Amino acid sequence: MNVVFIGGGNMADALIGGLLKNGFSAGQLRAVEVNGDARRRLADKHRVDCFDAPQKAYRPGDVIVLAVKPQQMKEAARFSGFKPNANLVISIAAGITLASLARWLGGHGKLVRAMPNTPALIGAGVTGLYALPGVSDAEKKQAEIILGAVSATVWIAEEPLMDAVTAVSGSGPAYVFWFIEQLAKAGESLGLPAETAQKLALETVLGSAKLAAQSGESPVALRERVTSKGGTTEAALKAFEEQKLAERFLRAVEAARDRGAELGDEMAKD
Repeated sequence: MNVVFIGGGNMADALIGGLLKNGFSAGQLRAVEVNGDARRRLADKHRVDCFDAPQKAYRPGDVIVLAVKPQQMKEAARFSGFKPNANLVISIAAGITLASLARWLGGHGKLVRAMPNTPALIGAGVTGLYALPGVSDAEKKQAEIILGAVSATVWIAEEPLMDAVTAVSGSGPAYVFWFIEQLAKAGESLGLPAETAQKLALETVLGSAKLAAQSGESPVALRERVTSKGGTTEAALKAFEEQKLAERFLRAVEAARDRGAELGDEMAKD
């Protein structure tokens, strides 16, 4: 499998690095980046061929990964220059529906929409994937291999649910960073030195996530195990419940989902 990345930003950089670590050769990977400095950095870092225009990079049967910003996707798609339905195309642009992308590509049907998140930059992400009916099982496997180089992958049955994926995992790292920030600030308010509070908060979140991932138990079971009757944790959780934090958090995630759908509608307009 040969892969061409249209766009040489952070996510393309991470995916190329992940694929090279997973056994791909530099000759199997190419990138298109219009910015000369960014193009040279990518070529120097990974020793892959980089081009300033898509038409120079394509080879028969290449999988094409559209890794440009959402605002640039329409222009990138319309000037991509490849034949409709000749290649599998994977889009990692948030908010761009496959109906819009297919229209910009002249009716292309071999499309996969992917929503990776920023931990993919260190090989620890998760990606939601949705494919049009014209994508074969073998092509879905190709998409899994590419995105799986830097993240876990999960297939989504209906494209509108990709907005929920964006709200949960795409925006999710920001929620976690915010929680770390607030936990550290709370520690400072209780008298801990700033550096100590920051380390305690960060390592607590990191360790808890690892425990949840490795234990095989549900978060509910792990939470209940930590919560002794009449203890300190129970007191904190009761305060969360009194403030209806779960309901407020749900509303926040719903707001992210709704905004994702709005952005898709906005960018679909010609």
